[in-house]
Amino acid sequence: MKITNSRLHRGGFACLLASLLLLAPGAAVAKKRPPNSLYWGAQIGDQMTGEAAPWDMNPVYRFEHIAGKGLSLIEFGSPFAECGSGGCAMTKFPITPLENIRRYGAIPVFSWSSSASPPEGDQSAFNLPAVLSGRYDAYIREFALKAKAWGHPFFLRFDWEMNGFWFPWSGFDGVNGNSAAEFVPVWRHVHDIFTSVGATNATWVWCPNIDLHGGLSPLGTLYPGSSYVDWTCLDGFNWGRRHGSPGWQSFNQVFHRTYRRITTRVAPDKPMMLAEVASTEKGGNKPAWIKDMYLKVRHNYRKVRAVIWYDVDDRGTNWPIERRKQDRRAFRTGIRAGAYRPNEFGGIANSPIPPPARHQ
Repeated sequence: MKITNSRLHRGGFACLLASLLLLAPGAAVAKKRPPNSLYWGAQIGDQMTGEAAPWDMNPVYRFEHIAGKGLSLIEFGSPFAECGSGGCAMTKFPITPLENIRRYGAIPVFSWSSSASPPEGDQSAFNLPAVLSGRYDAYIREFALKAKAWGHPFFLRFDWEMNGFWFPWSGFDGVNGNSAAEFVPVWRHVHDIFTSVGATNATWVWCPNIDLHGGLSPLGTLYPGSSYVDWTCLDGFNWGRRHGSPGWQSFNQVFHRTYRRITTRVAPDKPMMLAEVASTEKGGNKPAWIKDMYLKVRHNYRKVRAVIWYDVDDRGTNWPIERRKQDRRAFRTGIRAGAYRPNEFGGIANSPIPPPARHQ
């Protein structure tokens, strides 16, 4: 059928009229998606009372007072072994701190590393080939059985920041006698032992470090696979102005590149946790950084469903928020939004742990 100029003109006018009607007062306008609900919490060091949470829960109550809201996640960790002059002792499944967290109403995030403490000691007996050989199978099995017996859901963040070169379990070729090709088999090996004894209350969190410039081990080669990972994760810090640092960086500058890599290519269907995040005050505005982080996470990082502030003294960088009034105020403002859920999850039963339901 021939389209005449008059018909084209009338069609264009009709489209223009429809557009004007949509913009008229009272017309329906497409709404932005509301922000997701998120778990939130902290890893709290020993700087408040001389003992870290959750072995001592007083720091948690102090942190809650600062934030004006209960924490829904509390993070802590332990290595395979504690070593001293008398040798090494394998660590036990930490029932007491886990119970402290659950009774408070939060979900434990337990970071467990295939290493020995102190970290500066000889770690060759705990490298990836040693774990893969089965040397620690009896220990891992006993640990998993204790987890099953405890019975409550918890996040298990195993061998985190594996794409870096600074930990003895690193998947960076040559570190502690490891190779990148060994990391995934080790992860699957440990996961399979948990599965074989029925310790399905562990939610497995795969947590690389942010990679600002692509200089760390490629994430795709270190990802154990969808059936072995429940949540993805990132650790990242704004180190500010200090030797060896890239300088003051915004939250986006720290996280966006690696976040996009994981959520679009490596594991697009998994929820994500930020398990260690903090900013110094050296070189910029820490309160503004904190408020921007909590706003950005809610609105721009839709896959992130949990965020944990690293409230620990670490190598002279002042991550904790409790020391300066302006930091405390900023944190309280940032976490105030209803999307950040309080300590209402002590009775959670689902495993793997799902993201929190959207706050109404």
